[in-house]
Amino acid sequence: MKKNSVALDIAYVAVFTALIIVFAFVSIPTPTAGVPIVLQNAVIILAGLVLGGRRGLFVGLLFMVLGLVGLPILAGGRSALSAIAGPTVGYLVGYIISPAITGLIAYRAPRNKTGMTVTLAIAGIVGLAIQYFCGSIGLMVRSGMSFGAAILAQVPFIVPDLIKVVVMVVIAIGVHAAFPDLMGRRAQSTHR
Repeated sequence: MKKNSVALDIAYVAVFTALIIVFAFVSIPTPTAGVPIVLQNAVIILAGLVLGGRRGLFVGLLFMVLGLVGLPILAGGRSALSAIAGPTVGYLVGYIISPAITGLIAYRAPRNKTGMTVTLAIAGIVGLAIQYFCGSIGLMVRSGMSFGAAILAQVPFIVPDLIKVVVMVVIAIGVHAAFPDLMGRRAQSTHR
């Protein structure tokens, strides 16, 4: 049984990592600090919401390792190597931390639907805030911005990102309703 759960964990991590990479090809350029609007950050949050903290962390780490070996994992077909020297380096760090923290919060959700919805929404917003904070630090370091200016650079992304988080929460709720074993729960516990 333990081998099966390890194999399932590896499969989940691989599938979510692949999804994140696929969503690299969906981006909208913006003039703000050279950072495009992407769907990757939302799928990274979804990884934490669906897989939990430990597997979410592994998704972030695998994603980064693949980028560091030169695979085109980021918007515009860039690798993580090319982004390290640029203003988006902080977001890369956030992409590792965000799914771990999001998942730790999400997997503490109550079994009832309302409690789960609220907890997953909080987890998603915290995951997004982590990405913003790490991204702001990267902007400060690589672009020479003040902390205030780096935070203000996030403003154009807030509404689109919150919409993406809402969609990811809805998807995560559906996934957990269909596959309650992901959180170690039986099917009947989510219908209370």
